Amino acid sequence: MLKIGLFFGSFNPIHIGHLIIANHIVEHSDVDNVWFIVTPHNPHKKKSSLLSDFQRLTMVRLAVENYPKLKASNIEFDLPQPNYTINTLTVLQEKYPDKQFVLLMGEDNLASLPKWKNFEAILNYYQIYVYPRLHEKVIPDFLKTHSSVLRIKAPIIELSATQIREDIKNRNNVRPMLPLEVFKYLDEMNFYK
Repeated sequence: MLKIGLFFGSFNPIHIGHLIIANHIVEHSDVDNVWFIVTPHNPHKKKSSLLSDFQRLTMVRLAVENYPKLKASNIEFDLPQPNYTINTLTVLQEKYPDKQFVLLMGEDNLASLPKWKNFEAILNYYQIYVYPRLHEKVIPDFLKTHSSVLRIKAPIIELSATQIREDIKNRNNVRPMLPLEVFKYLDEMNFYK
């Protein structure tokens, strides 16, 4: 059974940090593929700052086209909004019963897991692969030792899509932080300027 790592995010825009983490996980763990789940509207983010769903999906597709183990997914586009991870997992499991899904998340996001809808069900039925991040958030003790939470050794990448958007607006060079195809797309479309 293929093990699929699910990398959720708004990817506004996707940057090399996302690719480094995803590629590291497929090359250095038992995860066979990573699917980038482009989230139409994260319940915890303001929608106004997002590019359209399809523009962000296009960027993810451009970013992963040369990585056979990485894939862009629009599975959440047809789900009621705002959507919750537990709903997506249920839909994926029904659609792909032959695959095993695990969640990929940064350590900083693990701290807020107890605020997620039905987080206990996620912990009961899915593994969570946690990659390191620099952060000062307090992770609840029960999550530090939970059998469903697996810490992954991975590079600590501190790139921020928010900072990249700000840099583009201020006409700073962001080329080193973005996959070339994504950089060209953003530049041609004049996004974030």
